[in-house]
Amino acid sequence: MARGGNAHWIFQRAQINPHFLFNSLNVLSSLIYMNPNNANKFTKALSKTYRYVLSLNRRPMVSVEEDLDALESYIFLMEMRFENSFTFTVNKTCANESNMIIPLTLQLLIENVFKHNVATEEMPLDIKITIGSEYITVENNIQPSNDTDKGGIGLKYLTKQYKLYAKDVVVEHTPQMFIVKIPYIQL
Repeated sequence: MARGGNAHWIFQRAQINPHFLFNSLNVLSSLIYMNPNNANKFTKALSKTYRYVLSLNRRPMVSVEEDLDALESYIFLMEMRFENSFTFTVNKTCANESNMIIPLTLQLLIENVFKHNVATEEMPLDIKITIGSEYITVENNIQPSNDTDKGGIGLKYLTKQYKLYAKDVVVEHTPQMFIVKIPYIQL
């Protein structure tokens, strides 16, 4: 059996949060009337996001390239929902897209950015992913939301999953920035 076992698979499926689905359907409902073309694109991106989750079918690891590709659809959904309230960039300092990570790592980290921060046009979130030689780094400016649960379940889950491979997730928290460094998993 793959490392992480059944609990890993169950968490992956449950990770597409019911609130995410509810919010996505509300956005879609609005788009249908306001912008049918974007509603169609939104539906396709939502479908691609769910298809990726279902395709994982007990896979304990995916390539960075696969996770980034799936993240592209998720980012599109967030752009439709939050409009001009955030910037998102991916910097590739090394060609490490074939390295392996836990599935949904990037989406989970980006979900956390939106869950724990306020994003408005006046105060946009700045989200960056850097694919480096030893880590994938996800960082964002801090604009704390007052109405979120500070449980940190997602980050605890990732930390536990990477420990199964003797890897440590590095978290750096300054007053201005929240940075998570995800190690690559060697086959």
